[in-house]
Amino acid sequence: MRATDPAQPAYEVERAAGHGRPGNESSRRGPGELAAATMQVLWDAGQALSPAEVQAALAARDDAAARLSYSTVVTILSRLHAKKAVVRRRAGRAFRYSPAADPAGLAARRLAAMLDREPDRDAVLSRFVAELSDHDEQLLRSLLGDGGTGGG
Repeated sequence: MRATDPAQPAYEVERAAGHGRPGNESSRRGPGELAAATMQVLWDAGQALSPAEVQAALAARDDAAARLSYSTVVTILSRLHAKKAVVRRRAGRAFRYSPAADPAGLAARRLAAMLDREPDRDAVLSRFVAELSDHDEQLLRSLLGDGGTGGG
């Protein structure tokens, strides 16, 4: 996916080789990497954080993040909030941010949103299930209460 693709979640990390400008690979992040690092900080914190606390936590994890401005961190958090990846609550004149769900929950939300955009949801879901591995099919059957018995 291209970085400008509006369907790409901000927290989705693409670490394929070749991101960034030629000769500048070490200083440029791949699309979504900073948002993914921000989400990881919030998940690890276990509590709502201010943008300044997120900025400090990012800087402690990554030397390149130490150069991030406060406004850049606020922008990242605002974009994550717009994509419903984080929730925010007012704390004085600022906001404190926390993840809207755990990583699996956010992935499930992305899958549901993708299905919602499809004109033939039944066909997409049927094709998805048909292409599952045997293990994933058995897991899905178990989750749905089928226990692996019945037609299939």
